Amino acid sequence: MKKISFLLIIPAFLAAVACKNETSGLSEKAKKNLEVNDAIMKAYGAGDFSKLSEYMAADIIDHGGEKGHIKGLDSVMAMMKYYHDMMPDMKYSIVKEVADDEYVFCWSTFTGTMNGSVTTMANLDVSKFKDGKAVEHWIFMDPKDMM
Repeated sequence: MKKISFLLIIPAFLAAVACKNETSGLSEKAKKNLEVNDAIMKAYGAGDFSKLSEYMAADIIDHGGEKGHIKGLDSVMAMMKYYHDMMPDMKYSIVKEVADDEYVFCWSTFTGTMNGSVTTMANLDVSKFKDGKAVEHWIFMDPKDMM
């Protein structure tokens, strides 16, 4: 009986290991994109934009500006600072991230005080990467969260 139990445990263990490797099979490039995206999110949440040039291309385009596309690292950093200053006690949490060799999709929630009241905003950020840096960004939010 012990031999049969042992023989059943081995295939179950191998199956579990194989499934784990299947779901965690990101390429090194995709893992790097996730790391860079996380660094950008941390910088934004902390209001520390000093190292963003390490994570964003000089010619980055943000497609989520209030008045259209925002072009260039300095302009994107100024926009990020503007939004962070509107909610200086900002906290964020990542709900889910998905990445490949070119894009990172990040579903997150931001909470903080804006105009004297506690606000929570859920959004989906889509960032395009090239050579280890973000080159484009889109943001999608629930319209009721923006009001």
